[in-house]
Amino acid sequence: MVAFQAIHEWDDTPGVVTSWEPSASTLAKVAAAPVNPVPVSYQQAQHLHAYRDHAAHGRNMARLNIPSWNIQGQCDVRAMTHVINAYLRRHDTFHSWFEYDGAGEFIRHTLTNPRDIRFAPKNYGEMAADGWREHALATPNPLQWDCFRFGVIQRADHFTFFLSVDHVHADAMFMGALFVEIHMMYAALVGGGAPLQLPEPGSYHDYCTRQYEYTSALTLDSPEVRAWIDYAEENGGSMPKFSLPLGTMAESRGGALLTVQLLDEEQTNRFETVCMAAGTRFSGGVFACAALAERKITGNETYYVVTPTTTRNSPSEFMTTGWFTGLVPITVPVGDLSFGAIARAAQESFDSRVDLAHVPFERVVELAAELGVHKPDSGVPMLSYLDAGLPPLSPAIIAEWNQLNGRVFSDAGDAHQFGMWVNRLGRGTTITVAFPNNPTARVSALRYLEAMKAEYLAVVQDGTAAPAVTPKQDAPALATAGSVAN
Repeated sequence: MVAFQAIHEWDDTPGVVTSWEPSASTLAKVAAAPVNPVPVSYQQAQHLHAYRDHAAHGRNMARLNIPSWNIQGQCDVRAMTHVINAYLRRHDTFHSWFEYDGAGEFIRHTLTNPRDIRFAPKNYGEMAADGWREHALATPNPLQWDCFRFGVIQRADHFTFFLSVDHVHADAMFMGALFVEIHMMYAALVGGGAPLQLPEPGSYHDYCTRQYEYTSALTLDSPEVRAWIDYAEENGGSMPKFSLPLGTMAESRGGALLTVQLLDEEQTNRFETVCMAAGTRFSGGVFACAALAERKITGNETYYVVTPTTTRNSPSEFMTTGWFTGLVPITVPVGDLSFGAIARAAQESFDSRVDLAHVPFERVVELAAELGVHKPDSGVPMLSYLDAGLPPLSPAIIAEWNQLNGRVFSDAGDAHQFGMWVNRLGRGTTITVAFPNNPTARVSALRYLEAMKAEYLAVVQDGTAAPAVTPKQDAPALATAGSVAN
């Protein structure tokens, strides 16, 4: 469900756009909201600092999650208004806004009464695709409270629902719960039923407090901090850096996305069978293929990457909108090992370090700066794997999402990492890569995609990795960017 597309690919027939935006009274009450002692999470603080840095240099930042799906019939605006306001009042991340204190910290302000939140519909008339794309991109920045917008695009027999929300309030995992909550609640109301009695969500504020208490107790001697320091020391004192050239900020125009299908459904099942026979999971195979691809291109004997994982730890938190994601450092020995051995090593690296996701790297830098540990530069490689058939998602939810043309779009802001998202969505396995939008980075992305796909296909064909090639030899280039775009 988090397989996403660049927003310029969001195209459809024109329709009448209705947008839900905060009332004047809501904005007045938000502006007067008192300071809340709940600390800003490390994820939010990093994002807010990055936004201020981008703004200071006149750059656009990739910051918006924009899910959308179709619903049959004419939108019942009154029912949708109820659903949207209930959603915002239910999730406490939307009750706060952030003020920069001028000394490097952010202060949280929080509404005392969530029922003060009232979003009202506003009709913008008929728009073509470029109009609603610009409307979504105009969602306020994360230093404004209302950095989220809801809307519908009404056509003759159906409408498209969409939400544009700044990353400061949501990670990718919120998509499934959002779809269930908004879609099912609206369906119940227009069907003449009572509002659904949803399970109580968790509290993002509670998570922020728990994170602060945990990280404040960490020291240089904490085992989880030492593990991060060791990893950083293996990577020049920080996070790893992508192994191929990504050009410069000066030559980049925002970020770019490419998506390619790695495996069809039958091949996906075969790949999983090979992984299981090797004593590992599908995710271990994902890391192994990336490691082998890099070995073929660069000759690197060890593969370093970070992978995101949720830090939610209860059923209620899986129903909660907020930014719970942490990073796990992965180290994979490659050398002349077999695919199975590499996949097992990758899986063991993830399994043994998964708890490090609770330790923000920013906290490690605070503790270990005198040891030379520092914030990463741009170009950190990130590899994510999602199996939509596993909880909290389900095959039934994914099937309905696909049936309703569910999609997730991303704005085309600056990309400071080389992000890779491998998704198993019930119709095979795809990979989406995000990279700086410049010719150098595009060549590297295409080359890396070609090498990775070769590894996956080699595994399903004979249960092994592709034969080794001389590291200095270029991998075959993909014909055109269009050949890998969905």
